[in-house]
Amino acid sequence: MPSPSTTPTPPPTRKARRGTGRVTLADVAKRAEVSTQTVSRVLNTPQSVPPATLARVRQAIRDCGYVPDRLAGALASGRSRLVAALVPTISGPVFQETLQALSQALAGRGYQLMLGESGYDDADEEQLLENLLSRRPDGIVLTRIVQSAAARERLKATGVPVVETWDLCADPVDMLIGFSHQAVGHEVAEFIARLGRRRPAMVTGDDPRAGLRRAAFATRLAALGLGQGQLPTASAKAPLTLGAARAAFAALLDDHPDIDAVFCSTDVAAWGVVTEAQSRGLKIPQDLAVIGFGDLSFAKDLLPSLTTVRINGTAMGKQAAQWIMDRAEGLAPAARRLDIGFTLVQRGST
Repeated sequence: MPSPSTTPTPPPTRKARRGTGRVTLADVAKRAEVSTQTVSRVLNTPQSVPPATLARVRQAIRDCGYVPDRLAGALASGRSRLVAALVPTISGPVFQETLQALSQALAGRGYQLMLGESGYDDADEEQLLENLLSRRPDGIVLTRIVQSAAARERLKATGVPVVETWDLCADPVDMLIGFSHQAVGHEVAEFIARLGRRRPAMVTGDDPRAGLRRAAFATRLAALGLGQGQLPTASAKAPLTLGAARAAFAALLDDHPDIDAVFCSTDVAAWGVVTEAQSRGLKIPQDLAVIGFGDLSFAKDLLPSLTTVRINGTAMGKQAAQWIMDRAEGLAPAARRLDIGFTLVQRGST
């Protein structure tokens, strides 16, 4: 008996893929009358695009409502275009100039800054850095020196560019830009000696870098024959608020009423010292010379204006960004360690 003929089953009809309605790179290119490569350059390396073209493409991006898919781009290129920065505290104003300069320099080249808070305790350093590395950043900027040997080795092993800032050391993890806190302490002690003050004191936060300045300040004062034996010091939890600094100085004055100069670990602390001194009828600088640290935006506008140690946070932020971007793009930096120094700015409070 003949077998029945077998009719092949036709393949299932594929449904047309529905559009997502999402604006694409090609849509922007068409509107701006440029290639998709040019649009990509505008998004990733805007400095390489002529200004007129840059303006036209950016206008097309706004008109179309285009939102770049950074995740897809990162997967395709192996680069996240994300730079992580770690600061002891987000509320502390002393690092804001550095962070602003860092963010602006990165944004100009299509990078995004991710900010993390570490606190002043180094106990969780390894876990904090591991959390940053898990985000696959193109670089890491730290406002500190990495202390843990295990964390240092982990960072070196990843190959991720790392810039330590706001300090100096002989053996950085990768790249380093900062200044010597010990040199700051020495310079302020010598400045107080030149003023003719004989009974200096210090109001300070309990963070490690302030500790370096305090130790160097006390050592140099002793070498100069100044002070009252052990340096009168009021210490409070960092970051010092104005109120905490004022209370700390009040207690210090109660124990040492003849203090004639105060070095403060921040400008905010100095503001608190000035406020408390004036509330007690002390004249500044006649009765009390006050020196801050950081040269924050308000320092020159206090009454009297505040003598302080100026740190070029903008230079630190810009250089850190440049190093990170150069390394991410395969370029070797001309230098890996830079001491930017500091400036003691004398104003009305001394």
